[in-house]
Amino acid sequence: MPRRVLLAIMASAPAAAARFALNPKRVGLFNLRPAKGATHNKHRYGRGDGGGRGGTSGRGHKGQNARSGSGKPKPGFEGGQTPIMRKFPKRGFINQFARTWAPLNLDRLQHWIDQGRIPESSRDRPLTIYHLLQSGCIHQPHDGVKILGDGAKDLKTSIHLSVARASKKAITAIESNGGSVVCEYQNPLAVIDAAVGRSDRLSAAPTRREDIEWYTEWSNRGYLSPNALKRFPRLGNDKRIVAIAQELNRHKEQRPRDRGL
Repeated sequence: MPRRVLLAIMASAPAAAARFALNPKRVGLFNLRPAKGATHNKHRYGRGDGGGRGGTSGRGHKGQNARSGSGKPKPGFEGGQTPIMRKFPKRGFINQFARTWAPLNLDRLQHWIDQGRIPESSRDRPLTIYHLLQSGCIHQPHDGVKILGDGAKDLKTSIHLSVARASKKAITAIESNGGSVVCEYQNPLAVIDAAVGRSDRLSAAPTRREDIEWYTEWSNRGYLSPNALKRFPRLGNDKRIVAIAQELNRHKEQRPRDRGL
């Protein structure tokens, strides 16, 4: 605030002026200023020797640090010789859609059941990633659990599973013992929620074509197939899953050219 304006205010309001005079530590527009030593005058480089930074502007004569820019080479620069990243040939690529499954064989699963480390399961309360992690049957969920058929002859217990994938051999072995398998789609966030036993958030629906085709097929025990909705009440009674299944199963009724094939 300009000094003349402040003087005018103080002259028109003696009581206010007296209040400020009695309490000089009070913060107001009239006494706001940077702390002592907090501000400095800006150096003017390259504007003559009188300023102390003329001529080479404090950069010295020639050399890498005397040039324009930061003076630092780009990452990977090795002084002009061929960088090591250009010496080695490159082959292939990284598939951004690739998934790493946590494999689980039936013989290991039966061994954990014999030790009493896995709780009982039913169609309404199947075993999930949470139970398998808590029991130590698997160590990392990765992108989901895939049940494999090794040791199918050792499986003697009726178990019910809700996993990401399952092989045909494993499905046959589990169902022959009176159990059931449901393959449910899980994106990375859903895997994290399932690993900690969290069920208060909705899981995402599959969006990629190969995922839609996989989880709508009963031969894969996909949870969006019509047979799965009929056989498992926890799926058939979920209106959201039923609506998603109806929408994603429409591709089976369309002609190939209508599906963009």
